[in-house]
Amino acid sequence: MSAARGVRRAVAWLTEPVPLGRIAAFRTAVYLFVVGDLVVFTPWVRAHGDLPGDAYRPLLVGRMLPLPTPTETLVDVVFWALLAAAAVAATGRAPRVLGTTVLVLYLEWMLIAMSYGKVDHDRFAFLVALAVLPTAGPARHGDPVLTRPGGWGLRVTQLAVVSTYFLAFWAKMRYAGPDWATGSVLARAFLRRGTDLADAIAPVPGVLIASQVAILAFELLSPVVFVLRGRARYLAVGFFYLFHAMTIATITISFLPQQVAMLSFLPIERVRPLGWLRHTVRRSPAAV
Repeated sequence: MSAARGVRRAVAWLTEPVPLGRIAAFRTAVYLFVVGDLVVFTPWVRAHGDLPGDAYRPLLVGRMLPLPTPTETLVDVVFWALLAAAAVAATGRAPRVLGTTVLVLYLEWMLIAMSYGKVDHDRFAFLVALAVLPTAGPARHGDPVLTRPGGWGLRVTQLAVVSTYFLAFWAKMRYAGPDWATGSVLARAFLRRGTDLADAIAPVPGVLIASQVAILAFELLSPVVFVLRGRARYLAVGFFYLFHAMTIATITISFLPQQVAMLSFLPIERVRPLGWLRHTVRRSPAAV
């Protein structure tokens, strides 16, 4: 009986309902980021279509499927098809069909990007968000009706967000051990790509070692966010964002996909810029 009760509690936690408006807002943010990613953050991926085929070293997913070696035509087709699909998906139309299309095309875009020697780990939670959004079904902005499928999608995304941090801690312990905390990791990072703020921080005695210890503690304790409620959880998520703000400010590493996925923790259905704009227009004095 206790085991069955535990299973029911786990299922209830995984499928804790959320407003449909939150799903609609999250969906719009995720798909608009895909558009921005293609145009602003990863347009360099298109250059991989010009590289020789023997430079392509597909990741495990690319080897398992298997996927074709990127060519200029293939990369251009993925780029334009993904750009169009994501732009339309951001409106909430055909969420299952377009959401699945965006997932498949963006996964291919990432495989093209990361199969030439550099693999970023800031896109894991974002890819999970793309995978679960189609399962949430239709959702309208501002809709207060609660949805369990949507709650499951956001919870899985949250788990992926936290896993990114916790597994980063595990990787540090696996490959470097406790010496990571007292090594020269940040010093090397500051030398390679440090900003003016990094140059100002680096000479302060002990600050780099203290920062490395804090990073390990943050990554290890990141799952605690799940036991927090209400304002305490929002403050914890705010600390996550502050961590990334400092990373950008010191070594210009943004983790933007991770930060978009982190919106799954927040009541973003309350942020409705189009609604605010319409309300402002209605209240403005009539033109003379």
